[in-house]
Amino acid sequence: MAKVIFVTQNNGSMEVEGDSGSLMELAVANGVAGIDGDCGGVCSCATCHIYVDPADFDKVGAAQEVESDMLELDDKVTEYSRLCCQIDVSDQIDGMTFVVAN
Repeated sequence: MAKVIFVTQNNGSMEVEGDSGSLMELAVANGVAGIDGDCGGVCSCATCHIYVDPADFDKVGAAQEVESDMLELDDKVTEYSRLCCQIDVSDQIDGMTFVVAN
């Protein structure tokens, strides 16, 4: 079971937990503001753009090519940007905080 915190653009935060699926699915199921997941998690819309804490970035790793290409279309991209549809809910992300980009 992984517990994570999402910080929204209005500086609200929400702790959620899950044990399967993607981080985007977990966020949508819990109504996290700013995570839409319009494409259903197939990495084709960037409506689940998040920022990973630099100290934790190695835990999730860099984006693969398809994800990087999609992120290039967003003007709020940083070196710590990821699409949360591409991050699996697992013990590896337990305790991490993610900032919603939108």
